[in-house]
Amino acid sequence: MPLVIAPFNQVLKIVRIMTDDKTKKHLENLGITVNGEITVLSSSGGSTVCKVKEGRIALDSNVSTKIFVTINP
Repeated sequence: MPLVIAPFNQVLKIVRIMTDDKTKKHLENLGITVNGEITVLSSSGGSTVCKVKEGRIALDSNVSTKIFVTINP
């Protein structure tokens, strides 16, 4: 499922990032990588606030619709 519709406060596993190479590299520098963990804290006004490692990141809707996650068992 896309990150933009993922459930809140649940640890998710990133399975695919479908963006261009430049954006993908930028996300990797922020800690958002395939097989990495991410938690959606809130989503409103077109942006999604996520917890990645020990930091919080706000992603706009264009980016968060291209990051696909699954619920981490």
